Amino acid sequence: MKKQAARASLVACITDRKEDFYRLAYSYVKNQEDALDIVQESIKKALDSVDSVRNPDTIKSWFYKILVRTAIDFLRKQKKLKVMDDQTIEFLSQGKEDTYRDTDLHEALDELPQPYHTIIVLRFFEDLKLEEIAEITGENLNTIKTRLYRGLKLMRIQLTKEDLS
Repeated sequence: MKKQAARASLVACITDRKEDFYRLAYSYVKNQEDALDIVQESIKKALDSVDSVRNPDTIKSWFYKILVRTAIDFLRKQKKLKVMDDQTIEFLSQGKEDTYRDTDLHEALDELPQPYHTIIVLRFFEDLKLEEIAEITGENLNTIKTRLYRGLKLMRIQLTKEDLS
């Protein structure tokens, strides 16, 4: 694929689906600024390597793959946070929290292991086909189907458990 055509196709994809990309990033980090940073970093990575895309039909799933990996990398880095003193924690906790409309659903989704979370978000929140999810995650289609089924089962168990409480 020619350099200009690849870049134009990427820009069109990002422009057309910017809300979807933001929503996906937000589903990982639950914070507006971090989600915007992830999308911005993903766009930068994509623009830097857009020449490697051979088929323009794969731009969307290729960018989703970059976005998912960038979000997961961000979460990994966050786990390596330094311990803060009480004053810093108190100061930072005064900020406004981002909220959800359906808290139980999102809490159940957040408690899922990362592979299940990614597949469910891509399938139901981004409305991607299982084949596209397999391409984005680099997993076998049958693995995606199994993880989707298990992830939904785990969420159902979690939501049922909350109803009984």
